[in-house]
Amino acid sequence: MPAIVGKISLNAVSSGSVFHIGDVQTICPVSYAKTYAGAGSFNTGDNLRVHNGYNVTHTQDPDVNDSNNATNF
Repeated sequence: MPAIVGKISLNAVSSGSVFHIGDVQTICPVSYAKTYAGAGSFNTGDNLRVHNGYNVTHTQDPDVNDSNNATNF
């Protein structure tokens, strides 16, 4: 059933987002990302004490098509 939509404020739409107004049967956003991070990179919280010794993040990735989303339309 159609709806009456008033004012819309859209601040940002990222690569994995969906912005849709109106009737829809299926919405299936697909997004892929590859993230490299060293030791202690994703720690969150208050009063953290992270002690990392020598560390190396290896980012060599010889295969080209890790996340192929060409078939996800």
